[in-house]
Amino acid sequence: MKQILCLSCTPWRTIPTRTQQLMIRLKDAQVLFFEPPGRRWKDPGRNMRPGLTVYTLPPVLEAEERHRLLFRRHYRKLANYIQRRMDRHRFREPLLWCTSPEQVHLLEYLPHRGVVYDCYRDWEDFSPVWESDLALAADVIFAASPGLRHHLAPCNDNIAILPNGVNHLMFTRPNAECPRELAGIPGPVLGYCGVVWEDLDLAPVAAAAGELPGCTFVFLGRVEDGPMVRHLKRFPNVRFLGRRPPVEVPDYLARFDVCLNLQRWSEQYDDIIPTRVYEYLSSGKPTVSMFYPEQVEHFPDVVYGAHSPEEFARLCRRALAETGDWARLRRQEHGASAAWSVRAQQVTRILAAIGLY
Repeated sequence: MKQILCLSCTPWRTIPTRTQQLMIRLKDAQVLFFEPPGRRWKDPGRNMRPGLTVYTLPPVLEAEERHRLLFRRHYRKLANYIQRRMDRHRFREPLLWCTSPEQVHLLEYLPHRGVVYDCYRDWEDFSPVWESDLALAADVIFAASPGLRHHLAPCNDNIAILPNGVNHLMFTRPNAECPRELAGIPGPVLGYCGVVWEDLDLAPVAAAAGELPGCTFVFLGRVEDGPMVRHLKRFPNVRFLGRRPPVEVPDYLARFDVCLNLQRWSEQYDDIIPTRVYEYLSSGKPTVSMFYPEQVEHFPDVVYGAHSPEEFARLCRRALAETGDWARLRRQEHGASAAWSVRAQQVTRILAAIGLY
């Protein structure tokens, strides 16, 4: 039985993170999953599936790196807590799965037989030295996009691109029940799934909602209030439905006639494909996505890519007129190839090839 010690930078969530999705699918492995410090640190480990136990790290006094003694003491205390849990589960030299640059400071205190760095975002808030040191120490790096691979390439030659994934079967299940809020809508529904961040560029939807008054534009997800949100709420054909449990999202998506992908201003230089896009692809629905000038269009064969609000509105109209099955089936192929089970198989093959699995 392989032993994996996962250092997560996010708590275990009801809406699974990338790290959770991979950890629950690694076969023939015993996983200890450590989430960031929190109030549950005194609780016993939570068994999420056979062989996967979640622990909460204890709150400890943090210090800036320039206060070297206090800084090292912080990580030493965390490592001592982790070591005690390792001893309880008879972990000797596990594979360390790191997800954040700051975890490099734990490497010297924890016994391990190998290091994985799963880089799924740009860590501009952390010291670049931390990430460089972690990348140098890693036996393999999984990068969520070509841009992240290019960023880390000077520090490591063994980098594999591992994009985000999707629970493909959830979004292809038949006989989805139409949600009550959408049941009475007579015209086409164009929908966005995800958090409506304050810096989410909503201008394309404003343009499309004005051009297509007979359509209803739906936002499914938590909403951060802002000027554009308040502006869109004045449109009679725009609805903000709020957050829904993950298990219900496919039911809403099944009612969409067109899926919408929007961009945050803070992420205009990212090339990371969000999970939302793979959910859209798995459903097979026509998808209109906004792109900034420097961004590479993802899945240009089946995703309508717009570069201005006016073009976004035109492509929404074009997507509504789409006919035939070729594009739908091709989208579902893209979704199937991005299933989290497929991503986990890619991980195990790579780790096995370098003797870590």
